[in-house]
Amino acid sequence: MDISVIIPLFNEAESLPKLYEWIERVMKENKFSYEVIFVNDGSTDESWKVIEELAAPKGKSGVSPVHGICFRRNYGKSAALYCGFKAAKGDVVITMDADLQDSPDEIPELYRMIKEEGYDLVSGWKKKRYDNKFTKNIPSKLFNATARKVTGIQLHDMNCGLKAYRNEVVKNIEVFSEMHRYIPYLAKNAGFTKIGEKVVQHRKREFGVSKFGLNRFVNGYLDLMTLWFLNKFGKQPMHFFGLIGSLMFGLGFIAIVIVGAMKLYALYHGHQAMLVANNPYFHLSILSMVLGCMLFLAGFLGELIIRNSQSRNDYLIAKEI
Repeated sequence: MDISVIIPLFNEAESLPKLYEWIERVMKENKFSYEVIFVNDGSTDESWKVIEELAAPKGKSGVSPVHGICFRRNYGKSAALYCGFKAAKGDVVITMDADLQDSPDEIPELYRMIKEEGYDLVSGWKKKRYDNKFTKNIPSKLFNATARKVTGIQLHDMNCGLKAYRNEVVKNIEVFSEMHRYIPYLAKNAGFTKIGEKVVQHRKREFGVSKFGLNRFVNGYLDLMTLWFLNKFGKQPMHFFGLIGSLMFGLGFIAIVIVGAMKLYALYHGHQAMLVANNPYFHLSILSMVLGCMLFLAGFLGELIIRNSQSRNDYLIAKEI
């Protein structure tokens, strides 16, 4: 099969028939073998009923290229993409949103870039957007600038829903929590480093309203920090917690030695000296040492958990002779 199109959706019943008709036309014009996987993320409207109608047997073959997955409740876009990736059978996997803001006419060129230019992943770039400038465009630019700096991936629109993947990529990355924003980073961490970008058309929403608010930018930054930490210290937590813990313990120990030396110096010269227990620096030193021990212990326990949980081979083998 040439292409799997994965469409996560939540309450998009009005747009689905038009979107599928558009995809079907593009596929037939380019003579692609394909499947369309609709992942219904707990919609409360008629979305699943529409998907059932689209998946009904059609034509002489009596087989529809539509595959539907329906969640019992709303789990989020990452969960929908994860299940879609698991079900995809096409050599090239295309993801797009269900709100008709992504154009299926981009699919042939995305497919060509994967198959002919050898990209592992191609991300869309909505260079000209029709969203609200202050609530979406400006925060999006700030978000993407930070993402480029942290991840080292030079994409203008990392969170664009329109992307193309080599099948091997989607089978070897795990999209969890709200990490769908950083799939290129997940792919890079898995060893798929040939990541490209294509300017794509952005269309105005025809039906319904956006399901994402401004809180996604706050959550996006937190998720980015989580991914950065997991990538850098996820396999070696002692390198983070142990280092900071050792520094805190060392500083606390040095400080408490200084407090004790000052007390002894004052007594030796017959000066009036504050009780060590009344000295605030003494308590700060003890606190620093205790926190240092706790952080070091957290790193040590993290290492034990990782060592005991690695019962499977996590190494991705590219080739073998």
